[in-house]
Amino acid sequence: MKIAIYPGTFDPVTNGHLDILERALKLFDRVVVTIARNSAKNPLFSEEERLELLREATKKYGAVDVDSFQGLLVDYVRTRKATAIVRGLRAMTDFEFELQMALMNRKLDERVETVFLMPNERYTYLSSNIVREIARLGGDVRNFVPPVVRKALAAKNRGTSR
Repeated sequence: MKIAIYPGTFDPVTNGHLDILERALKLFDRVVVTIARNSAKNPLFSEEERLELLREATKKYGAVDVDSFQGLLVDYVRTRKATAIVRGLRAMTDFEFELQMALMNRKLDERVETVFLMPNERYTYLSSNIVREIARLGGDVRNFVPPVVRKALAAKNRGTSR
């Protein structure tokens, strides 16, 4: 069974993330969408909230697991018996960073491959940061995120506007 790890912050998960996931599912038997804990980031949603949003947004896909991890990604890949890391590329700026990470991961474990996937062009501009900002300013995010995420963003923003 070919297993891939799709790591990210997913704060929140967007339709662009789901587009990459759908592309990965065409290449792998199973994809583990995993939240990488990053102490340098200050996410809007807690880890448990992001896990729940991911579970809800991916429940229609049969061959997907949702998880989180801390530490080196290559160590996590080994624990899950995966053979590849999936990363989405929207622009050249993504490529520079992602290439550096892929080469470092290969240096740490030469058996782990990184597969770069490009989203549908309608998602090339989309990022979690932009979605959070649009939602914070009261904009409509329905075209950018699954319905469960739109509701969670609205609830979160109601809670912070008091």
